Amino acid sequence: MSEVLSNNNNSIHDDADNVKPPIASVGIIGWIRHNLFNGPINSIITLAILYILWKVVPPFVNWAFIESMWTSSGAECQQADGACWSVIYANFRFIIFGFFPHDQQWRPLVAMILLVTLLLCSQNRNNWKKSLAYAWIIGLVIMGLLMKGGVLGLPPIESSQWSGLPLTMLLSVFGMVAAYPLGIVLALGRRSTMPAIKSLCVIYIELIRGVPLISLLFMSSVMFPLFLPEGLTINKILRAQIAIILFTAAYVAEVVRGGLQAIPKGQYEAAEAIGLNYYMKMRLIILPQALKVVIPPTVGVLISAFKDTSLVVIIALYDLLKTTQSTISNPKWMGFSAEAYIFIALIYFVCCYAMSSYSRRLERELDK
Repeated sequence: MSEVLSNNNNSIHDDADNVKPPIASVGIIGWIRHNLFNGPINSIITLAILYILWKVVPPFVNWAFIESMWTSSGAECQQADGACWSVIYANFRFIIFGFFPHDQQWRPLVAMILLVTLLLCSQNRNNWKKSLAYAWIIGLVIMGLLMKGGVLGLPPIESSQWSGLPLTMLLSVFGMVAAYPLGIVLALGRRSTMPAIKSLCVIYIELIRGVPLISLLFMSSVMFPLFLPEGLTINKILRAQIAIILFTAAYVAEVVRGGLQAIPKGQYEAAEAIGLNYYMKMRLIILPQALKVVIPPTVGVLISAFKDTSLVVIIALYDLLKTTQSTISNPKWMGFSAEAYIFIALIYFVCCYAMSSYSRRLERELDK
């Protein structure tokens, strides 16, 4: 009798072990039920979003890909119902390189490739050595020679012909690189115990943050030349670059100041207790911690600065946005602004996403 009961118990346990959970609670169905339909409100929101996607996505796919035209003329595009990506195909070189001479456009292309290569090498913290600094110096000299010309058999190119994507990258990359250390200096000056330095930094930061970037660009383009001695002129691109640097530095300074205030007072006292002077205390103890804390807001400021470079169109600099506007103002391609703006929006998105992705990776590496 006991043997029979034992066998029955074993069979019951075996059957229990073989029982699988309900199909509605595992796999894709389980995930959908748990995350999208786990209550009345979530269910309503999910159904509303699905309805919106059903109304938007299929028409967009039909317009952008199925009925679109890629290599046709402007007249043929006028008769089509879909997107006319031919406006990008036919004007690609002008949108990217602008008024740079057609037979010399390999020069800004090489300069951009060199700049991107240096940026990619700089992403790896193991490469932060003196050799990388020398590589940047040599790279900047080569990029300048390629863009300006006049040496090594390269025809000279006036800076007024620098336009398109190379000009956008020039203004954004060098603006951010120069604004970051200037912002750190301003933040340290604002927290200084010396009244004169602190007052000057406060006045500068509040004054620059109180006016829009457009006003600074107008001043650099229109008013600043009026104060120069007769016969002395400064390149318009350089004036715009200085305005972008000064504007961005003020915002970086406030972000860095927040990081400095977030460091506990004991860190300052500990650095002073071991005999470190002000320079060593900031360089070795305070700034490494403060700059790590403010990586997310700093990247937000730099991304905004990168996008704000498009405002130079108001002072007649032909950056990427201006060359695109010039393209769609051509009667042959009028009416296809959506396709052109989608194209440059993708370029801006790729650049901004790369900056954001690198900042997250840097946070993970420093979060130890």
